Amino acid sequence: MRPTLLALLGFYLLSCLSAWAKEPAEDAPTDSADTPAASERPLLPERSVSDAQTLEQRLDKREQQMLQAGAESFLALWLPANVGEPSGAVILLPGDVENADGAAAVGPLRRKLPDAGWHSLSITLPDPDGDPLPPRTANSETPAPAGDEASDAEAESAANDSPEPTAAPAAPEISPEQRRQAHVERVMARIEAAIAFADQQQAKEIVLLGHGSGAYWAARYLSERKPQNVQNLLMVAAELPAGFAPPLDELVAQLPVATGDFYYKDQASERQAALKRLQASKRAKLPTYIQVAMKALPGNLPVQEEQLYRRLRGWLQLHIRTSGG
Repeated sequence: MRPTLLALLGFYLLSCLSAWAKEPAEDAPTDSADTPAASERPLLPERSVSDAQTLEQRLDKREQQMLQAGAESFLALWLPANVGEPSGAVILLPGDVENADGAAAVGPLRRKLPDAGWHSLSITLPDPDGDPLPPRTANSETPAPAGDEASDAEAESAANDSPEPTAAPAAPEISPEQRRQAHVERVMARIEAAIAFADQQQAKEIVLLGHGSGAYWAARYLSERKPQNVQNLLMVAAELPAGFAPPLDELVAQLPVATGDFYYKDQASERQAALKRLQASKRAKLPTYIQVAMKALPGNLPVQEEQLYRRLRGWLQLHIRTSGG
């Protein structure tokens, strides 16, 4: 029996050694072409896209409208007026850090305006580009793996002896100004799509209402595009987006529409900016520009929201300018 056991034991040891020899070493380098770089990660969506996905999950599907602006679609929130004969539609444009249901002003207003006899259509604007950082390349993000000294010397020698390869054409660099202009076109396209949707609902009158930097984009759209079916603008706590021009007081002087400019007088910077807009309207002799100062109530937001709603509703009742007028 002993020779047989020894033979079996020897066969077993030889089999194990053969199997170990066939297995790749754990420390052996793998082919970099088959293994993605550890630094490669999927790009995160824009904030406006993430916000839209959250709103789609949270809000009633009947409020949601997907509109088309050029090559991209975006979410809009629609609420019909709670009256038999609506006065028209108010399109709400939130600021850069808000969305179509923002708590600062846009969300409460879009829900309250239908009780005043107005359809409400709220949209989220694309993310502002401002001054972008230079695009990062794969070479700057992922360093080449270090090899042994002999391999490095061979590679350097081969590179010196061989003719210089033809460089691949570099992707054209986009200047900050070009990126800002691209952002302007995206914003304008969304506003235009919202106006087209309101027109399809046979709204008697269409009003643009912008909050924060949304007020700037509403004013700029009306100043540059001059749509015949939009004759009224409401600006709430208007702000100039960083990196963009012209300033709001220059836009106000060019507005061909009836304008209600609502601002909070508590901050000196807001008062000064509002004064510049008022002075510009006087120099331009705008008879339909009205400015309204309000007091901020940060400790009682429901009262502040109700104050803003009542002031805007009063303007819509008294100062609305019809498209035919």
